[in-house]
Amino acid sequence: MYQVQRESQSSWVPLRGCRYHVRQWGTPTPGATPLVLAHGWMDVAASWQFMVDAFSEAFVSQRPIIAMDWRGYGLTEAPATDSYWFPDYLADLDALLDQLYPGRPIDLVGHSMGGNVVMMYAGSRPERIRRLVNLEGFGMPATRPAQAPGRMGQWLDELKAQREGANDLKAYADAAGVAARLMKTNRRLGADKANWLAQHWAQPGNDGQWRILGDAAHKVINPYLFHVDEALEIYRRIAAPVLAVEASDDSLGMWWKGKYTLAEFHERLKAVPVLEEALIQDAGHMLHHDQPQLLAAMIEKFIR
Repeated sequence: MYQVQRESQSSWVPLRGCRYHVRQWGTPTPGATPLVLAHGWMDVAASWQFMVDAFSEAFVSQRPIIAMDWRGYGLTEAPATDSYWFPDYLADLDALLDQLYPGRPIDLVGHSMGGNVVMMYAGSRPERIRRLVNLEGFGMPATRPAQAPGRMGQWLDELKAQREGANDLKAYADAAGVAARLMKTNRRLGADKANWLAQHWAQPGNDGQWRILGDAAHKVINPYLFHVDEALEIYRRIAAPVLAVEASDDSLGMWWKGKYTLAEFHERLKAVPVLEEALIQDAGHMLHHDQPQLLAAMIEKFIR
Protein backbone atom coordinates (compact mmCIF):
# COMPACT_ATOMS: atom_id res chain seq x y z
CA MET A 1 0.00 0.00 0.00
CA TYR A 2 1.22 3.48 -0.86
CA GLN A 3 2.42 5.36 2.23
CA VAL A 4 1.01 8.87 2.36
CA GLN A 5 3.58 11.56 3.19
CA ARG A 6 1.11 14.36 3.83
CA GLU A 7 -2.29 13.57 5.29
CA SER A 8 -5.23 15.64 4.11
CA GLN A 9 -7.99 17.01 6.30
CA SER A 10 -11.59 16.80 5.10
CA SER A 11 -14.28 19.43 5.42
CA TRP A 12 -17.74 19.88 3.91
CA VAL A 13 -19.08 23.09 2.42
CA PRO A 14 -22.72 23.69 1.42
CA LEU A 15 -22.66 24.87 -2.19
CA ARG A 16 -25.54 25.46 -4.58
CA GLY A 17 -27.68 22.66 -3.20
CA CYS A 18 -24.81 20.18 -2.75
CA ARG A 19 -22.73 19.26 0.28
CA TYR A 20 -19.25 19.66 -1.17
CA HIS A 21 -16.28 17.63 0.11
CA VAL A 22 -12.97 19.50 0.26
CA ARG A 23 -9.51 18.13 1.12
CA GLN A 24 -6.80 20.40 2.49
CA TRP A 25 -3.12 19.69 2.94
CA GLY A 26 -0.62 21.45 5.15
CA THR A 27 -0.71 24.28 7.66
CA PRO A 28 -0.33 27.35 5.46
CA THR A 29 1.06 30.76 6.25
CA PRO A 30 -1.77 33.30 6.80
CA GLY A 31 -2.37 35.44 3.73
CA ALA A 32 -0.57 33.07 1.34
CA THR A 33 -2.04 32.48 -2.12
CA PRO A 34 -4.15 29.29 -2.10
CA LEU A 35 -3.51 26.47 -4.59
CA VAL A 36 -6.77 24.87 -5.76
CA LEU A 37 -6.75 21.49 -7.56
CA ALA A 38 -9.61 20.43 -9.84
CA HIS A 39 -9.86 16.73 -10.77
CA GLY A 40 -11.12 15.21 -13.99
CA TRP A 41 -14.07 13.15 -15.19
CA MET A 42 -14.73 10.01 -13.12
CA ASP A 43 -11.95 10.92 -10.72
CA VAL A 44 -11.79 12.21 -7.13
CA ALA A 45 -9.92 14.82 -5.11
CA ALA A 46 -7.75 12.15 -3.45
CA SER A 47 -6.24 11.52 -6.89
CA TRP A 48 -3.92 14.48 -6.26
CA GLN A 49 -2.28 12.86 -3.23
CA PHE A 50 0.80 11.56 -5.05
CA MET A 51 1.55 14.98 -6.54
CA VAL A 52 0.97 16.78 -3.23
CA ASP A 53 3.36 14.34 -1.54
CA ALA A 54 5.97 15.22 -4.17
CA PHE A 55 5.85 18.97 -3.49
CA SER A 56 8.75 20.38 -1.48
CA GLU A 57 8.17 21.16 2.17
CA ALA A 58 8.85 24.83 1.54
CA PHE A 59 6.16 24.96 -1.14
CA VAL A 60 3.51 23.20 0.97
CA SER A 61 4.26 25.19 4.12
CA GLN A 62 3.70 28.50 2.33
CA ARG A 63 0.17 28.07 1.01
CA PRO A 64 -3.18 26.35 1.53
CA ILE A 65 -3.58 23.45 -0.90
CA ILE A 66 -7.13 22.23 -1.44
CA ALA A 67 -8.93 19.87 -3.79
CA MET A 68 -12.67 19.38 -4.04
CA ASP A 69 -14.73 16.43 -5.22
CA TRP A 70 -16.93 17.85 -7.99
CA ARG A 71 -20.69 17.41 -7.63
CA GLY A 72 -21.64 13.76 -8.01
CA TYR A 73 -18.06 12.54 -7.41
CA GLY A 74 -16.21 11.23 -4.39
CA LEU A 75 -17.74 12.31 -1.08
CA THR A 76 -19.60 15.30 -2.51
CA GLU A 77 -23.35 14.83 -2.78
CA ALA A 78 -24.95 13.97 -6.09
CA PRO A 79 -27.82 16.36 -6.89
CA ALA A 80 -31.20 15.01 -7.93
CA THR A 81 -30.53 14.98 -11.67
CA ASP A 82 -30.33 12.62 -14.63
CA SER A 83 -27.58 14.59 -16.41
CA TYR A 84 -24.86 17.11 -15.60
CA TRP A 85 -24.24 20.54 -17.11
CA PHE A 86 -20.73 21.86 -17.67
CA PRO A 87 -21.47 25.45 -16.51
CA ASP A 88 -22.41 24.08 -13.08
CA TYR A 89 -18.76 23.20 -12.45
CA LEU A 90 -17.77 26.83 -13.04
CA ALA A 91 -20.58 28.03 -10.78
CA ASP A 92 -19.57 25.55 -8.06
CA LEU A 93 -15.94 26.66 -8.25
CA ASP A 94 -16.97 30.31 -8.09
CA ALA A 95 -19.17 29.69 -5.05
CA LEU A 96 -16.45 27.66 -3.33
CA LEU A 97 -13.86 30.39 -3.78
CA ASP A 98 -16.34 33.01 -2.54
CA GLN A 99 -16.81 31.00 0.64
CA LEU A 100 -13.20 29.98 1.31
CA TYR A 101 -11.17 32.84 -0.20
CA PRO A 102 -13.45 35.83 -0.77
CA GLY A 103 -11.82 38.55 -2.83
CA ARG A 104 -8.45 36.75 -2.96
CA PRO A 105 -6.63 35.65 -6.12
CA ILE A 106 -5.72 31.97 -6.28
CA ASP A 107 -3.45 29.61 -8.17
CA LEU A 108 -5.52 27.02 -10.02
CA VAL A 109 -4.65 23.59 -11.44
CA GLY A 110 -7.07 21.41 -13.42
CA HIS A 111 -6.73 17.98 -14.98
CA SER A 112 -8.69 16.75 -18.02
CA MET A 113 -12.32 17.81 -17.47
CA GLY A 114 -11.03 19.91 -14.59
CA GLY A 115 -8.54 21.49 -16.99
CA ASN A 116 -11.41 22.48 -19.27
CA VAL A 117 -13.27 23.95 -16.30
CA VAL A 118 -10.34 26.04 -15.07
CA MET A 119 -9.63 27.44 -18.54
CA MET A 120 -13.24 28.56 -18.91
CA TYR A 121 -13.32 29.90 -15.37
CA ALA A 122 -10.08 31.86 -15.75
CA GLY A 123 -11.47 33.62 -18.81
CA SER A 124 -14.78 34.32 -17.10
CA ARG A 125 -13.26 35.49 -13.79
CA PRO A 126 -9.81 36.71 -14.85
CA GLU A 127 -9.34 38.77 -11.69
CA ARG A 128 -9.57 35.67 -9.47
CA ILE A 129 -6.59 33.78 -10.95
CA ARG A 130 -2.89 34.50 -10.32
CA ARG A 131 -1.41 31.42 -12.06
CA LEU A 132 -3.21 28.72 -14.06
CA VAL A 133 -2.07 25.18 -14.90
CA ASN A 134 -3.98 23.08 -17.44
CA LEU A 135 -3.11 19.37 -17.39
CA GLU A 136 -4.45 17.80 -20.59
CA GLY A 137 -7.66 19.81 -20.57
CA PHE A 138 -8.06 19.69 -24.35
CA GLY A 139 -11.64 20.84 -24.79
CA MET A 140 -13.79 19.07 -27.37
CA PRO A 141 -13.76 18.56 -31.15
CA ALA A 142 -15.21 21.33 -33.30
CA THR A 143 -18.87 20.90 -34.23
CA ARG A 144 -21.18 22.02 -37.03
CA PRO A 145 -24.73 23.38 -36.68
CA ALA A 146 -26.02 20.44 -38.72
CA GLN A 147 -25.08 18.16 -35.82
CA ALA A 148 -27.52 19.86 -33.44
CA PRO A 149 -30.66 17.76 -34.13
CA GLY A 150 -28.79 14.48 -33.79
CA ARG A 151 -27.04 15.63 -30.66
CA MET A 152 -30.30 16.60 -28.98
CA GLY A 153 -31.85 13.29 -30.00
CA GLN A 154 -28.85 11.42 -28.62
CA TRP A 155 -29.23 13.24 -25.32
CA LEU A 156 -32.89 12.22 -25.11
CA ASP A 157 -31.96 8.61 -25.89
CA GLU A 158 -29.27 8.62 -23.22
CA LEU A 159 -31.64 10.07 -20.64
CA LYS A 160 -33.99 7.17 -21.35
CA ALA A 161 -31.11 4.72 -20.99
CA GLN A 162 -30.14 6.41 -17.72
CA ARG A 163 -33.68 5.97 -16.36
CA GLU A 164 -33.59 2.30 -17.33
CA GLY A 165 -30.30 1.74 -15.49
CA ALA A 166 -28.20 1.17 -18.60
CA ASN A 167 -25.50 3.54 -17.34
CA ASP A 168 -25.05 1.89 -13.95
CA LEU A 169 -21.38 1.57 -13.07
CA LYS A 170 -19.82 -1.83 -12.63
CA ALA A 171 -19.59 -3.19 -9.08
CA TYR A 172 -16.50 -4.98 -7.76
CA ALA A 173 -16.26 -7.75 -5.19
CA ASP A 174 -13.58 -5.96 -3.18
CA ALA A 175 -11.07 -3.12 -3.21
CA ALA A 176 -8.56 -5.35 -4.95
CA GLY A 177 -10.95 -5.57 -7.90
CA VAL A 178 -11.12 -1.77 -8.05
CA ALA A 179 -7.32 -1.55 -7.92
CA ALA A 180 -7.04 -4.06 -10.75
CA ARG A 181 -9.41 -1.94 -12.83
CA LEU A 182 -7.28 1.14 -12.20
CA MET A 183 -4.11 -0.67 -13.25
CA LYS A 184 -5.82 -2.03 -16.36
CA THR A 185 -6.82 1.48 -17.37
CA ASN A 186 -3.36 2.90 -16.61
CA ARG A 187 -0.48 0.51 -17.31
CA ARG A 188 1.98 2.73 -15.45
CA LEU A 189 0.04 2.72 -12.17
CA GLY A 190 1.81 0.57 -9.61
CA ALA A 191 -0.05 -1.80 -7.29
CA ASP A 192 0.84 0.29 -4.23
CA LYS A 193 -0.76 3.43 -5.62
CA ALA A 194 -3.68 1.52 -7.11
CA ASN A 195 -4.47 -0.16 -3.79
CA TRP A 196 -4.39 3.17 -1.98
CA LEU A 197 -6.42 4.98 -4.63
CA ALA A 198 -9.05 2.24 -4.74
CA GLN A 199 -9.98 3.04 -1.14
CA HIS A 200 -10.89 6.60 -2.19
CA TRP A 201 -12.17 5.96 -5.70
CA ALA A 202 -14.82 3.48 -4.53
CA GLN A 203 -16.66 2.35 -1.40
CA PRO A 204 -18.53 -0.81 -0.38
CA GLY A 205 -22.33 -0.69 -0.39
CA ASN A 206 -24.78 -2.44 1.90
CA ASP A 207 -24.41 -5.58 -0.20
CA GLY A 208 -20.63 -5.60 0.26
CA GLN A 209 -19.98 -4.76 -3.39
CA TRP A 210 -17.54 -1.93 -4.09
CA ARG A 211 -18.90 0.83 -6.33
CA ILE A 212 -17.17 3.76 -7.96
CA LEU A 213 -17.84 7.12 -6.27
CA GLY A 214 -19.19 8.70 -9.43
CA ASP A 215 -22.81 9.31 -10.37
CA ALA A 216 -23.70 7.28 -13.49
CA ALA A 217 -25.55 10.34 -14.82
CA HIS A 218 -22.13 11.82 -15.65
CA LYS A 219 -22.08 9.44 -18.61
CA VAL A 220 -24.97 11.25 -20.32
CA ILE A 221 -23.76 13.64 -23.04
CA ASN A 222 -24.40 17.36 -23.07
CA PRO A 223 -27.26 18.17 -25.46
CA TYR A 224 -25.63 21.35 -26.75
CA LEU A 225 -22.75 21.56 -29.19
CA PHE A 226 -19.25 22.71 -28.24
CA HIS A 227 -18.45 25.95 -30.07
CA VAL A 228 -14.75 26.52 -30.60
CA ASP A 229 -15.18 30.22 -31.40
CA GLU A 230 -16.86 30.80 -28.03
CA ALA A 231 -14.12 28.91 -26.17
CA LEU A 232 -11.43 30.96 -27.91
CA GLU A 233 -13.08 34.21 -26.87
CA ILE A 234 -12.94 33.01 -23.27
CA TYR A 235 -9.28 31.95 -23.67
CA ARG A 236 -8.45 35.46 -24.91
CA ARG A 237 -9.74 36.96 -21.67
CA ILE A 238 -7.46 34.89 -19.42
CA ALA A 239 -5.24 37.39 -17.62
CA ALA A 240 -3.09 34.95 -15.66
CA PRO A 241 0.00 33.23 -17.05
CA VAL A 242 -0.99 29.73 -18.18
CA LEU A 243 1.10 26.54 -18.13
CA ALA A 244 -0.33 23.87 -20.45
CA VAL A 245 1.12 20.45 -19.68
CA GLU A 246 0.78 17.36 -21.87
CA ALA A 247 1.86 13.76 -21.41
CA SER A 248 4.11 12.04 -23.94
CA ASP A 249 1.31 9.58 -24.77
CA ASP A 250 -1.09 11.19 -27.24
CA SER A 251 -4.35 10.65 -25.36
CA LEU A 252 -6.20 12.95 -27.72
CA GLY A 253 -5.22 10.89 -30.74
CA MET A 254 -6.26 7.67 -29.01
CA TRP A 255 -9.66 9.08 -28.02
CA TRP A 256 -10.71 10.85 -31.18
CA LYS A 257 -8.94 8.87 -33.93
CA GLY A 258 -8.13 11.93 -36.03
CA LYS A 259 -11.42 13.79 -35.40
CA TYR A 260 -9.55 16.13 -33.05
CA THR A 261 -5.76 16.36 -32.89
CA LEU A 262 -3.02 17.85 -30.74
CA ALA A 263 -2.19 20.20 -33.61
CA GLU A 264 -5.72 21.62 -33.39
CA PHE A 265 -5.43 21.98 -29.62
CA HIS A 266 -2.09 23.78 -29.95
CA GLU A 267 -3.67 26.14 -32.47
CA ARG A 268 -6.42 26.95 -29.96
CA LEU A 269 -3.86 27.67 -27.27
CA LYS A 270 -2.51 30.54 -29.38
CA ALA A 271 -5.52 32.51 -28.16
CA VAL A 272 -4.16 32.45 -24.58
CA PRO A 273 -2.33 35.77 -23.98
CA VAL A 274 0.49 34.48 -21.74
CA LEU A 275 1.29 30.81 -22.31
CA GLU A 276 3.97 28.25 -21.51
CA GLU A 277 3.76 24.70 -22.84
CA ALA A 278 5.47 21.66 -21.35
CA LEU A 279 5.70 17.92 -22.02
CA ILE A 280 6.17 15.17 -19.45
CA GLN A 281 7.87 12.06 -20.80
CA ASP A 282 6.88 8.49 -19.99
CA ALA A 283 3.38 9.50 -18.94
CA GLY A 284 -0.18 9.00 -20.07
CA HIS A 285 -3.32 11.02 -19.46
CA MET A 286 -3.11 10.44 -15.68
CA LEU A 287 0.23 12.21 -15.59
CA HIS A 288 -0.24 13.19 -11.92
CA HIS A 289 -0.18 9.46 -11.17
CA ASP A 290 2.53 8.48 -13.65
CA GLN A 291 5.11 11.20 -12.95
CA PRO A 292 4.08 13.06 -9.79
CA GLN A 293 7.61 14.18 -8.94
CA LEU A 294 8.27 15.71 -12.36
CA LEU A 295 4.86 17.35 -12.43
CA ALA A 296 5.20 18.72 -8.88
CA ALA A 297 8.57 20.27 -9.71
CA MET A 298 7.16 21.79 -12.90
CA ILE A 299 4.21 23.35 -11.07
CA GLU A 300 6.41 24.68 -8.26
CA LYS A 301 8.72 26.36 -10.74
CA PHE A 302 5.80 27.92 -12.63
CA ILE A 303 3.82 29.10 -9.60
CA ARG A 304 6.82 30.34 -7.61
